[in-house]
Amino acid sequence: MLRAYRINALHDAHHDDPTFGYRYLADEARRAGWRMSRRTAWKLCSQAGILSSAQPRRRGKGKKAGPPVFDDHVQRVFRADAPNRLWLTDITEHRTGEGKLYCCAIKDVFSNRIVGYSISDRMTAKLAVDAVRGAVATRGEIAGCILHADRGSQFRSRAMARELRRHDMVGSMGRVGAAGDNAAMESFWSLLQTNVPNQQRRTTGQELRLTIVVWIERKYHRQRAQDALGGLTPIEFEAKLTEPLTLAA
Repeated sequence: MLRAYRINALHDAHHDDPTFGYRYLADEARRAGWRMSRRTAWKLCSQAGILSSAQPRRRGKGKKAGPPVFDDHVQRVFRADAPNRLWLTDITEHRTGEGKLYCCAIKDVFSNRIVGYSISDRMTAKLAVDAVRGAVATRGEIAGCILHADRGSQFRSRAMARELRRHDMVGSMGRVGAAGDNAAMESFWSLLQTNVPNQQRRTTGQELRLTIVVWIERKYHRQRAQDALGGLTPIEFEAKLTEPLTLAA
């Protein structure tokens, strides 16, 4: 009976985040009240067929995408006539002298501003959820906003679904193998890759974290003018939007 309860606890943790390996599943099960060693967790996971969806290779190379948990509400129409109507999100990875670092960012299609992001050495559902929480803290009232992502397990997790419901947001997912379904987000990653890791060699994760944050907040948001925004930066574009409201007040 104890074995069954432990397996159920491991199953619950696995469903919350399919990328967890047995070590993290054991930690989550202990937090739920079912104490077990990591070796015991490994045995139970092996017997029950509980396997991590994470692969020791670059994301998108040979990894089969899971089924969508949201409909595609975007259909490659990356336009919005106001802030907080459509957000795009994705995860990218960077190598450091200490290992890999993952960044999840959320972009508001209206102004191309990165409204939320999180950086971690683990590519889990928490990485994506933390980015959403950061975006909500930045934007405030966002009920009805669509969050469009690919079919990565981080975005299909129960934790992500709960977070979207909590803020009355609408989840959206593109098709498998269709890079154009999130092309607008890929353009941001291309800029980041060109301006940060390729030109500045960083030996530690902390140095790369700081470099990414500074580039987003200073260079991308405040210094890099975009043709799509009429030659303005994302911050200038949003400030111009609020000018009439400020004058009227």
